[in-house]
Amino acid sequence: MKPLRPLGGDRKDEALLRAVAEGDAEALAELYDRHAGWLFGRLSRRCADAETVREVLQDTFLTVWRSAAGHRGGEAGGWLWVIAARRLVDAQRVLARTERAERAERVEYEPPAAPSAEERVLAGLEYGDVGDALDRISPELREVLRATVVDGLTTRETARLLGIPEGTVKTRAMRARRELRARIERGAPLGGTA
Repeated sequence: MKPLRPLGGDRKDEALLRAVAEGDAEALAELYDRHAGWLFGRLSRRCADAETVREVLQDTFLTVWRSAAGHRGGEAGGWLWVIAARRLVDAQRVLARTERAERAERVEYEPPAAPSAEERVLAGLEYGDVGDALDRISPELREVLRATVVDGLTTRETARLLGIPEGTVKTRAMRARRELRARIERGAPLGGTA
């Protein structure tokens, strides 16, 4: 009988991701055990369909398996959330496209369904001016802004997610807003890290 694997082993996320990049399936399982719960919870807040959330979660860790070597270090939580959020947007687009195609088969002509407010905001963050500006600020500032503004986490939750002190979250959030505003207004690169 195989012993049960404890939740959250001794290895840090960064070490687990390096091991995953080398093809260590046990490391992926440990990373999954450590992060799947909170990812499922956060995805469920954005999507009411539990089956879609499970598929997105599975796709997220499949992406981690394929691209762990691309992780640039630091906390894995923010990186995982970015992957999961993008997979959710992709899944919602596929669902919307499928629903439109099914309706088109039933009805000769029907105007396309308008995306929900959340889909428009996520698409704007992903592909619009805000998304472009957000991609140009430092990753540390971007992670804090996404966690606090996009995901609506509290300072304490964000600190726990990213593994940084609450004061650092507040400082980075303030700097991120300032840099994002400046980038949108001027369109000029500012650079900088927390």
